[in-house]
Amino acid sequence: MKRIAIVGCGKISSIYFKNSCELFPQMTVTACADLDQERAAAYARDYPHVTATSLEAILADPAIDIVLNLTPPASHYAVARQVVAAGKSVYNEKPLTITREEGQALLAQARQTGVLVGSAPDTFLGGGIQTCLQLIQEGAIGEPVGAQAFMLSRGPEGWHPDPAFFYQTGSGPLFDMGPYYLTTLVALLGPVRRVTGSARISFPTRTIGSEPKRGQKINVNVFTHSTGVLEFAGGAIGAITTSFDVWGSSMPRRIEIFGSEATLSVPDPNTFRGPVGILRAGRKEWEDVDIARSYTDNSRGLGLADMAAALEKGRPHRANGELAFHVLDIMHAIHDASAQGRHIELASTCDRPAALPANLEPGEID
Repeated sequence: MKRIAIVGCGKISSIYFKNSCELFPQMTVTACADLDQERAAAYARDYPHVTATSLEAILADPAIDIVLNLTPPASHYAVARQVVAAGKSVYNEKPLTITREEGQALLAQARQTGVLVGSAPDTFLGGGIQTCLQLIQEGAIGEPVGAQAFMLSRGPEGWHPDPAFFYQTGSGPLFDMGPYYLTTLVALLGPVRRVTGSARISFPTRTIGSEPKRGQKINVNVFTHSTGVLEFAGGAIGAITTSFDVWGSSMPRRIEIFGSEATLSVPDPNTFRGPVGILRAGRKEWEDVDIARSYTDNSRGLGLADMAAALEKGRPHRANGELAFHVLDIMHAIHDASAQGRHIELASTCDRPAALPANLEPGEID
């Protein structure tokens, strides 16, 4: 069992605490830290075996194997490089880092130190998307030809308690939500070789509609509507649109994969469940596909548990740094293509993550 420390005890941390402590026997949380000491202390009260402490104490503790880095995106690299320098593996929330240079430096440092780097999202390991992967690998859709992905919303300022960071460097709809969609596309279709795209800022300021900062203005410093065209190394062509500028849409938050023999409806990649549907050549009606794989509930931390198991067994982990860096590279390339008016050839690549075994019991990985 690997000992985990959580750094950053904000909104997303609650499900990581729950699953790391209750679902996955490969690991247990023993420490946590946050700049707001009371937030860390609250989790320590809820989980008596967890100690609220500081980042410095976590880095100095030889009993801690992995640091789960749930800090805001702007802090991902600064925290992760300290963790790696301390000889510990690190698992970042998405995106891996803000810049390509930071991502490359982090991976190089980890290789030198001999530790692992992992990164969210891990929803592609859920039962819904793993069922889609099985269908593709079995040839159910024939040769993949293309893909479409949509994430259209009005933005988080109407519901998030502190939404300003969504409109600063390292966030926006592509960097905040794009990793779910792009990681899923790479997991299903393989790496991307070339990208083009267009992006814009539609509204230069936003007004917070949620408490406790209702009425405050946010200056927007990132693109809030973008469309990218992706040429996959395997030959398929995909498109992804992400937006915080849309009042409403009939487009689902889903992905469709178009094959030579069928179209595959992939579930919302921000979830672990279905539904999964397939429309076969010559048919007029969609077929519902049974989810025959494990982890259909909210299983955030599954990628972290897989990394803990990989450390134990000396095998590759699935939600790995190379995959996360390739996704980061794709996102930057979409914005670069918009700014430069051209296609961008990607320098990065990655292996498609191995499928999870079928018929796993809750908490089981291998």
